[in-house]
Amino acid sequence: MTRARFALGALAAIALAQTAPKTLDPNNTWPTPYRTLREWAELPKGMTWPAITGAQEGPDGRLYVLGRCHENSCTGRTEPAVLVYNMSGKLLDSWGAGLFNFPHGFWIDGQGNVWITDARAEGGKGNQVFKFTPQGKLLMTLGKAGVTGDGPDTFDQPCSVIVGANGDIFVGDGHRPTGGGKTSRNDRIVKFSKDGKFIKTWGKRGAAPGEIREPHSLALDSQGRLFVADRENNRIQIFDQDGRFLDQWTQFGRPSGLFITKDDTLYVADSESFGVDQPGWKKGIRVGSAKTGKVTAFIEDMESTTDEHSGAEAVGADSKGNVYGGVVRRKMLEKHVSAK
Repeated sequence: MTRARFALGALAAIALAQTAPKTLDPNNTWPTPYRTLREWAELPKGMTWPAITGAQEGPDGRLYVLGRCHENSCTGRTEPAVLVYNMSGKLLDSWGAGLFNFPHGFWIDGQGNVWITDARAEGGKGNQVFKFTPQGKLLMTLGKAGVTGDGPDTFDQPCSVIVGANGDIFVGDGHRPTGGGKTSRNDRIVKFSKDGKFIKTWGKRGAAPGEIREPHSLALDSQGRLFVADRENNRIQIFDQDGRFLDQWTQFGRPSGLFITKDDTLYVADSESFGVDQPGWKKGIRVGSAKTGKVTAFIEDMESTTDEHSGAEAVGADSKGNVYGGVVRRKMLEKHVSAK
């Protein structure tokens, strides 16, 4: 074999290894070392539970929860979008009324700042990313209010956001069409500096390595690798922070939500498996390692084998090992308490 043919063969082997799924079998049978609590947290007076799209402990030890005000939308509503709790479920604060249409992406950075994306343009607002103080004071805005686009300063249904250790901002831009016959969308990752200056973008709609079909959630591991919940492709894609494709994992199901702790425990919320989306897979939260990709636990959803997209879409974990599931269709915040 010539040296050139050997090199081409090696490249082909690397490409095959990168594109081969880790497992094709449903991962439904892992232990569940948790007990689940529902209706455990208070609400502001007169408010009912909306769709919940984020839950994360801040550096101050409080639990910050993002919801869609009433039912599944904040448009025209007066309820707060952000609820702040102690770990027993006592309501400590609330804010964000009138600011959003469809709050979606959620992240709390190392300084306690709260990042939220609004994934719907309507009434002169939406299609933006916001940075707030823990008390709800606006610090930064990315995107143009109510404007849809694919440029360096516009978004089309941004559904996820996360901040790196150096302050760089990553936005998952592109949610599935919500009606009106729309078929095109961005399906990309957009990177900004800590002061909001555009750096680069990568990804396009497709199923090949590096291509994306709905970047529904983002997470960063201890190495700084960017995990993308490539939901419609039934996989997690892993990139470096410059957008180079590193790997793809399918063993965590059809990912809607991602969360990685400091010790690289990976939590993946699968709200859409079963039926045509992932035959044989049950909905729930899979727990494993961001280092090895091994799944070690499975919190099965209460409606794990329905065809409806009913499981937790958002997932978070606190410093005591408790896991939070933000449920959209059933409109609840589930708390899975560690049984250890």
